[in-house]
Amino acid sequence: MTISLNQQIDEVRRELEMRADVYPRQVQSGKIRQSVADYQTQRMLAVLKTLEWLQAHEQQIKIMMTEGT
Repeated sequence: MTISLNQQIDEVRRELEMRADVYPRQVQSGKIRQSVADYQTQRMLAVLKTLEWLQAHEQQIKIMMTEGT
């Protein structure tokens, strides 16, 4: 199964939206610390930025890959 960059980006965005809903309740109930919620959210935002960068440069990357073979 191939999962496109668009689908991956959509999934990360969905996950971030879910975390924005779930984390405040988990912090409130003491299940996780705010610092942990913030750190995990920042990590997922970094994933999103990486995927968006790959998407923006997808054509150049494909060209470079075919030139290298």
